[in-house]
Amino acid sequence: MRYNEFTIEGINAVTEAFRSGKTVDKLFIKEHIKESHINSIIKEAKKQGTLIRYVSKDRLDNMSEAGNHQGIIAYVAAYEYATVDEILQYAEEKGEAPFVFVLDEIEDPHNLGAIIRTANLCGAHGVIIPKNRAAGLTATVVKASAGAINYTPVAKVTNISKTIDELKTKGIWFVAADMDGTDMYDIDMTGAIGLVIGNEGKGVSRLVKEKCDFIATIPMKGDIDSLNASVAAGVLGFEVFRQNYNK
Repeated sequence: MRYNEFTIEGINAVTEAFRSGKTVDKLFIKEHIKESHINSIIKEAKKQGTLIRYVSKDRLDNMSEAGNHQGIIAYVAAYEYATVDEILQYAEEKGEAPFVFVLDEIEDPHNLGAIIRTANLCGAHGVIIPKNRAAGLTATVVKASAGAINYTPVAKVTNISKTIDELKTKGIWFVAADMDGTDMYDIDMTGAIGLVIGNEGKGVSRLVKEKCDFIATIPMKGDIDSLNASVAAGVLGFEVFRQNYNK
């Protein structure tokens, strides 16, 4: 399993993180610090196998978000990632055709959290994100998901295009959201579906789009030509839900 991290600062906060059983991945401590409370933290960190680094005060100041690190900052796992196989197993356990969201370089953590929330509400079995150039499961994402992260697994993969190819062999059809495509109401999105949502600015990358079976366009009437990524995910996600619910 992989983790993304969020920051905890200060002696009391870091002590409580260890005491409450949180997974502390890395511990940054000011060089030559003589605070006695640090010794018990170091002891617990070594017991847990936490990576400990001694750094300058300037480095800690630059890392600090709250501005009150007291000579110690911890990187703590926000949430545990699932695997793609676990997402498919979840669908199988529910007796349903797999329905997954595949996110191609979504960078805004608020968008990612909102999409996870949408995925849960429209019946998706999981969300797949890339390891690089994308938001991960930070504390901001967890908060924006409004609790959906507890029910909707998120998998992180090295290569989105390769993952799509692998999932195609398992009978999943992929639909990419794009302004230049077929009206979403004219696409059959029943059965096993992977819904691909692209980057906030660039959209779905060319290589990923070429892997998809359909390109879906959301019909719109207005003076601008695009939707926020999380809103587009919601519109298309609930169209998948509608088609499967009404079949």
